[in-house]
Amino acid sequence: MELPRSKRYDAVVIGAGLIGLACAWRARRRGLSVLVIERAREPASGASGVAAGMLAPVTEADFGEDVPLLVNLAGRDRWPAFAAELEEVSGLPTGYRAGGALVVAADRDDAEALRRLHEFQRGLGLDTEWLPPSACRRLEPGLSPRIAGGILAPQDASADPRATVAALASVVEQIALGVDVEAIESDGHRVTGVRTRAGAIECEQVVVAAGAWSSALLPDEAPPVRPVKGQILELRVRGAMAMPFERVLRTPRCYLVSRGDGRVVLGATVEEQGFDTAVTADGVFRLLEAAWEVFPEVGELELVAARAGLRPGTPDNAPVVGRGELEGLVWATGHWRNGVLLAPLTGQVVAGLLAGEPLPDEFAALAPARFARARA
Repeated sequence: MELPRSKRYDAVVIGAGLIGLACAWRARRRGLSVLVIERAREPASGASGVAAGMLAPVTEADFGEDVPLLVNLAGRDRWPAFAAELEEVSGLPTGYRAGGALVVAADRDDAEALRRLHEFQRGLGLDTEWLPPSACRRLEPGLSPRIAGGILAPQDASADPRATVAALASVVEQIALGVDVEAIESDGHRVTGVRTRAGAIECEQVVVAAGAWSSALLPDEAPPVRPVKGQILELRVRGAMAMPFERVLRTPRCYLVSRGDGRVVLGATVEEQGFDTAVTADGVFRLLEAAWEVFPEVGELELVAARAGLRPGTPDNAPVVGRGELEGLVWATGHWRNGVLLAPLTGQVVAGLLAGEPLPDEFAALAPARFARARA
């Protein structure tokens, strides 16, 4: 769409990834006029376009991340209703699959580490079960006979990020693509609009959902969000091959996600490389090697594509969702590896903030103000 010249919006959302579009959709459902601005030529050009779509807070749970875990669990719990509503309204699929997840140990060292992780998860009251190798292979027969056990998380799930973005974009409608934001404008106290290279847009509030690029939009106030590179492979079954597995499969070194239609996603590297998005031979090799050691059949799949994206990371790996110091500014960024997982929850929370509601308790401990001292 062309950049509007005269209309004043209730809110402008910067970023047309899953987070930005979910915020815009939920705000529109509350009756707010919303415009989404995206610097790229199509939605999901950042992390959302290369995400695997794991909705797996239990198998992602790690030591010392108790508070983010509560938010991640709340995000997963909202996905079934979110997917059902979005599919009904848009008439498009989201690829939501509630099949559970299985974390597999490739050897005894992996098994010892996963045993400790399982004890930690059970101590938090999470629904997980330790399975011996034979039980793992009964669930997923394609697993290597050399595996040394695994953790089953029956409530974890997955979704197709690109399909979900397409559905969200169809219901949000007002999206300005290829528009570079130069500055968030204010009167010194509150937001007045957004200045772009194509002109200025007046609005009451601004939501920053620009992923790894969020900090550049308001350097003096922005939380420390940085790009973390991740390479990912798209594979596909060939000929008359059946789907090789049903659940989300993970190891300490990689994960495999089945789309249910012949496609398989294998990811992902974690690299501190700034804004570099090159796919490297080493990244592809390491992912295939890590998958092959627990799931040899991966070598028979067709390699369709290799991509690299930039996750928005924060110092504590927790998202930045809440009001900024400037009145009318709302942050919705820093979702690290959990942007797909948290899209329904973040959209709901941000829409509430735009409507004047307080930040929910589960996000209070993760408010952007936790980085104020670091900025000073």
